[in-house]
Amino acid sequence: MPYEIEKTDEQWRAELSPAEYAVLRQAGTEPAHTGEYTDTTTEGVYSCRACGAELFRSGTKFASHCGWPSFFDPKDSDAVELVEDRSHGMVRTEVRCARCGSHLGHVFSGEGYPTPTDQRYCINSISLRLAPADES
Repeated sequence: MPYEIEKTDEQWRAELSPAEYAVLRQAGTEPAHTGEYTDTTTEGVYSCRACGAELFRSGTKFASHCGWPSFFDPKDSDAVELVEDRSHGMVRTEVRCARCGSHLGHVFSGEGYPTPTDQRYCINSISLRLAPADES
C-alpha cells in the first residue's frame, strides 16, 4: 500500500536514531517498562515519531500495567492501519501509522479492561512523540 510519506531506507536511517529505526521501520519492540510514556498521565496528543501524524489522545490512554503505553482507541480510525502479523509463532494485529507505514505496536481485544472499546492498543513509547496540551 502506498503511503502519503514514502522515504528510502537510507532516509529513514538518517532521520531516526538506531533504536527508533529498529522499532518504527523494522517492527521491533522496546523492552517492557522502559519507554518514556509508559506511565505518563500528561494530557496531550501522541503523534508518530517518524512523520508527525496525530495518532492517539491522552483521554484514551489507560493504565494496563503491561509495560507499554496503552490506548483504547486511535485519534480517528484512519490514523492507524491494522495488519495481520504472524511473526513469532502467533497471530496478532500489528498497528502501523497510516501516513508513513511505521510500526507502532499491536492491538489486542477481549482482555477485560474496563474501557469503552474492549481494545488495548499496546504502543511502543519510542514510536510516539507527546505534544502536551496547553497549560492555559
